[in-house]
Amino acid sequence: MKNPKERIISVIVLIALLFLFYTTTVSSSDTPSVSAKSAVLYEPTSNEFLFERNADECLPMASTTKIMTALIALESLSLNSEITVAAEACGIEGSSLYLKPGEIFTVRDLITGMMLRSANDAAAALAYEISGGISNFAVIMNERARLMGLTRTSFENPHGLDGKNHYTTARELALISAEAMKNSDFKAIAMTKELTLTNKDGYSRHVTNHNKLLQMYEGSTGIKTGYTKKSGRCLVGAAERNGISLISVTINAPDDWNDHSALFDFGFSVLDRFFAPAGAYKYSIPILNSDKNEITVASAEPFSYIYRKQNGKIETQISLARYTAEPRKAGDVLGSVNFILNGKKIGEIPLIYIDV
Repeated sequence: MKNPKERIISVIVLIALLFLFYTTTVSSSDTPSVSAKSAVLYEPTSNEFLFERNADECLPMASTTKIMTALIALESLSLNSEITVAAEACGIEGSSLYLKPGEIFTVRDLITGMMLRSANDAAAALAYEISGGISNFAVIMNERARLMGLTRTSFENPHGLDGKNHYTTARELALISAEAMKNSDFKAIAMTKELTLTNKDGYSRHVTNHNKLLQMYEGSTGIKTGYTKKSGRCLVGAAERNGISLISVTINAPDDWNDHSALFDFGFSVLDRFFAPAGAYKYSIPILNSDKNEITVASAEPFSYIYRKQNGKIETQISLARYTAEPRKAGDVLGSVNFILNGKKIGEIPLIYIDV
């Protein structure tokens, strides 16, 4: 029999072994720890917020404002159209392209300078071109936010310098970013690491993207950095892996790069994607009173669904006639494939007659 001292040592060893087992078996799906005052991780396809911290607190957003500015510019102007820089857009404090009054740039170059270098004068130049002034453009920004159903976002300017009525929430900033990323031109610009911008007179400026996630996180696709003393470090990130797209937002985050890496790791660890291309399901049906013995039906369209791994596996149920006695033409619907998750139907695609 062990003496009391030996029993104490055995208990300590057991506790240590249990701790070691726990720490080595904890998966990357554990909720991430972040430095941000406010943060979210958003999956747009399922419209699910996978992580939230103070997600609905109204806070200054700094230069992440320019996501909305870029979206409106892309919706209002042709990328290759030319803009003559207004004098009022020059000399704005903060990050800048050091634009000169009367310089002529394409819309693409001004948006690129605004997104990569976070140039406040480029944002102002776009605002003057679209609406004739900063306050007029803010009205457009707020109208666009309302159209998206946002209720806790307010804009005063196109660049993000501090203002009393210039704020958003992490949740609504994620929704703005998801809307912007639907635009292929926005996404391409947000992913650009560096570019040389040349005005109509041939004078060039080289810009490098401030977003380090593009270099440090595999699958990163954007989006925008921001900072003022009032807002702290702000960052909107985006990443894609295996057909899953995520958007991360942090506001007032001293360790934002690591915050976003942890959020993305978490999101990709808990999500899975089921994908079946068009034609993945194919069956034969006997046909009566015909020279043909059977006809072929196949799934007419692809099916994609993103879900949490913990919810189990997606199953299929085939609904299909045992035979047909009627003449058929290509495209006739003869059945369906139903997709089931945890006993609940999550989608359906038709099975159509294909003339092979």
